[in-house]
Amino acid sequence: MIRVLVVDDHSMVREGLASVLAADGDIVVSATAANGAEAVALVGTTEVDVVVMDVSMPVMDGIAATRAVRAEHPSIRVLVLTSFGDRDQVRRAITAGATGYQLKDAEPADLRSAVRSVAEGHTPLDARVAGALLPDAATPGNGLSAREEEVLRLVANGLANKQVATALGISERTVKAHLGNVFRHIGVADRTSAALWARDHLRS
Repeated sequence: MIRVLVVDDHSMVREGLASVLAADGDIVVSATAANGAEAVALVGTTEVDVVVMDVSMPVMDGIAATRAVRAEHPSIRVLVLTSFGDRDQVRRAITAGATGYQLKDAEPADLRSAVRSVAEGHTPLDARVAGALLPDAATPGNGLSAREEEVLRLVANGLANKQVATALGISERTVKAHLGNVFRHIGVADRTSAALWARDHLRS
């Protein structure tokens, strides 16, 4: 069972999200909050696996709340859910520690799927905003070796460095070195951006 905290400043939205998330029976809404400050307080007293976080809220916005939740409770994942999809906001949410980013008009099944994905440690990003994390000049075939491409594919599939090392029979230090080369070659600064680049540019 995935325990969720729903955070939104509109009561009808909170109630609607709670109903949508509980539809399949494997997700339960443990609590709801009307702003980021309430959310930060609740994660300290309520059993929560995933926070579904709005961005634009009074008292404390979702970006600041995400940063605080992740700093105090790093095991709790945050799925940002908002109406906005601009580049700056997406980057700020991910930088703050959000694990995934979805738009509020997502299909109910897609939202539940995103919550499950976040709970498993993956980084679901709505396709309409994923491009905001990609460098403008990214081009395919940008100097990656066969091994670097293997590492990138596994990272794009959600594997941690240790899992990549085990899968390829190499050390974790070697994985980190390959990733450093990948980041430089394709012009990104983090794993999420690299994974998005891979999904758009590497052939399956």
